[in-house]
Amino acid sequence: MKTLIPQMVGRLLGDATLLTRSGRLREATAAIQRALGGAGLAPVREPLPAAGPEAMVLDGLVRELPRAAPDAGGGSPAIDPSTARFTSGTHVAASGTRGYKLFIPAGRTGAPLPLVVMLHGCKQDPDDFAAGTRMNEVAQERGFIVLYPAQAPRSNMSKCWNWFQPGDQRRGGGEPALLAAMTRRIIAEHRVDPERVFVAGLSAGGAMSAILGREYPDLFAAVGVHSGLPAGAAHDVATAFAAMKSGAPSAAMPAPGGAAAAPMIVFHGDRDATVHPANGEQLIDGTRGTAHRLARQQRNGRDVSCTRYHAADGAVVAEHWLLHGAGHAWSGGSAAGSFTDARGPDASREMLRFFLEHPRRERR
Repeated sequence: MKTLIPQMVGRLLGDATLLTRSGRLREATAAIQRALGGAGLAPVREPLPAAGPEAMVLDGLVRELPRAAPDAGGGSPAIDPSTARFTSGTHVAASGTRGYKLFIPAGRTGAPLPLVVMLHGCKQDPDDFAAGTRMNEVAQERGFIVLYPAQAPRSNMSKCWNWFQPGDQRRGGGEPALLAAMTRRIIAEHRVDPERVFVAGLSAGGAMSAILGREYPDLFAAVGVHSGLPAGAAHDVATAFAAMKSGAPSAAMPAPGGAAAAPMIVFHGDRDATVHPANGEQLIDGTRGTAHRLARQQRNGRDVSCTRYHAADGAVVAEHWLLHGAGHAWSGGSAAGSFTDARGPDASREMLRFFLEHPRRERR
């Protein structure tokens, strides 16, 4: 019997890989659960309220967080819909078709504005992600345009970006090419400053943001990753599960042509049972710089450790924010969206601050 268990586990994980490639993620999740049960291992889950099996997602095999009531007072003021614009669009290209939402702040002049591309996590969409991160409100304050690409259910049943698929991990093909082309379209159509284009995401969206920062450093000046994984962390559903459970098994893939990856700011909770916090450390393992750990501080009721990495000339090339006691949720977010934690630091504001400090021309 003992000799049959490894064979059974291998077969079930192989089935899960095939199911994922065909977009049947719930069935893939079930196959992984059976494999873990056969090996005597318990799947790792976030300690969340009870939910039905229909809420299961591949993104860490977790249940979708129920939405709480919107914040009662406090936070940023509402954006005036008569002046700011939050519109829908569709991008069609050889690499695929995706919908998107675009936020254009009120009071903009003719001067080009920075752009941040926001990639949602599994089971999310642009409206949910915008509400949860409050990114539109912060972008209004700081003068940013925000693009929210939408993953299509036909490409991933749980609307996860396919960061674990080899065809979606490299420049020039798959989702990276599609997202880069969509970004270039918005730059051309909306007078965006091409030196100040950034990308950020949560979980599966964070993992895809890391891929874009590594594959397109000529397009994205800096990257923000919240609760995500490094580029090259997995090549199928089985290795994706392993990376989420305990960290990536090997170093991230090198950038094409030896190009330097974009500067990066990383947020990760040290109690994240969905994407292991080791992934946050691995995201910046390739940073060539001197680490400077700031004194442990408290931000809006949470202890935070921040480590900054400096290049030889003293410039900050990366920041790693370890959120003590935090799980798999956007730090400083609003309960109006899913996968958020109201306690600080405010990841949206810190990311935009980091982005404004890293225009692409300074790296030339």
